[in-house]
Amino acid sequence: MSSAFVKEGDAQWLHEIGPAMNALIAFLQRENGGMRIYERKNYFNPAEDRDVHQMSDGLSYAKSDEGTWYIVWD
Repeated sequence: MSSAFVKEGDAQWLHEIGPAMNALIAFLQRENGGMRIYERKNYFNPAEDRDVHQMSDGLSYAKSDEGTWYIVWD
Protein backbone atom coordinates (compact mmCIF):
# COMPACT_ATOMS: atom_id res chain seq x y z
CA MET A 1 0.00 0.00 0.00
CA SER A 2 1.32 3.41 -0.90
CA SER A 3 2.01 5.86 1.90
CA ALA A 4 -0.33 8.25 0.05
CA PHE A 5 -3.21 6.12 1.34
CA VAL A 6 -2.21 6.22 5.00
CA LYS A 7 -4.94 7.69 7.17
CA GLU A 8 -4.03 10.88 8.97
CA GLY A 9 -4.40 9.23 12.39
CA ASP A 10 -2.04 6.34 11.53
CA ALA A 11 1.15 8.39 11.75
CA GLN A 12 3.33 7.83 14.80
CA TRP A 13 6.21 9.97 15.97
CA LEU A 14 9.50 8.76 17.46
CA HIS A 15 8.73 10.27 20.85
CA GLU A 16 5.38 8.41 20.97
CA ILE A 17 6.74 4.86 20.84
CA GLY A 18 7.41 2.74 23.91
CA PRO A 19 10.74 2.82 25.75
CA ALA A 20 11.75 -0.77 24.85
CA MET A 21 14.43 -1.44 22.23
CA ASN A 22 11.99 -3.74 20.39
CA ALA A 23 9.56 -0.83 20.05
CA LEU A 24 12.31 1.34 18.56
CA ILE A 25 13.33 -1.36 16.08
CA ALA A 26 9.73 -2.00 15.01
CA PHE A 27 9.15 1.74 14.53
CA LEU A 28 12.33 2.19 12.49
CA GLN A 29 11.50 -0.80 10.29
CA ARG A 30 8.04 0.68 9.55
CA GLU A 31 9.60 4.07 8.78
CA ASN A 32 12.15 2.48 6.43
CA GLY A 33 9.65 0.55 4.33
CA GLY A 34 10.07 -2.76 6.15
CA MET A 35 13.86 -2.87 5.74
CA ARG A 36 15.51 -4.80 8.58
CA ILE A 37 16.99 -2.46 11.19
CA TYR A 38 19.38 -3.59 13.91
CA GLU A 39 21.57 -2.09 16.61
CA ARG A 40 25.16 -1.67 15.43
CA LYS A 41 26.63 -0.42 18.66
CA ASN A 42 25.64 0.99 22.04
CA TYR A 43 27.77 3.15 24.29
CA PHE A 44 27.58 5.66 27.10
CA ASN A 45 27.77 9.23 25.80
CA PRO A 46 29.03 11.63 28.51
CA ALA A 47 27.71 14.67 26.63
CA GLU A 48 24.18 13.20 26.67
CA ASP A 49 24.77 11.56 30.07
CA ARG A 50 23.03 8.40 28.87
CA ASP A 51 23.33 5.27 26.75
CA VAL A 52 23.19 5.84 23.00
CA HIS A 53 22.16 3.19 20.48
CA GLN A 54 23.70 3.46 17.02
CA MET A 55 21.33 1.79 14.56
CA SER A 56 21.80 0.41 11.05
CA ASP A 57 19.72 3.26 9.60
CA GLY A 58 22.72 5.53 10.18
CA LEU A 59 21.29 7.42 13.14
CA SER A 60 21.85 7.20 16.88
CA TYR A 61 19.05 7.20 19.44
CA ALA A 62 18.76 7.67 23.19
CA LYS A 63 15.97 7.72 25.76
CA SER A 64 15.11 10.89 27.62
CA ASP A 65 14.52 10.99 31.37
CA GLU A 66 10.81 10.57 30.58
CA GLY A 67 11.53 7.33 28.69
CA THR A 68 10.90 8.71 25.20
CA TRP A 69 13.26 8.12 22.28
CA TYR A 70 15.07 10.93 20.49
CA ILE A 71 17.78 11.25 17.85
CA VAL A 72 21.29 12.05 19.06
CA TRP A 73 23.05 14.41 16.66
CA ASP A 74 26.79 13.90 17.00
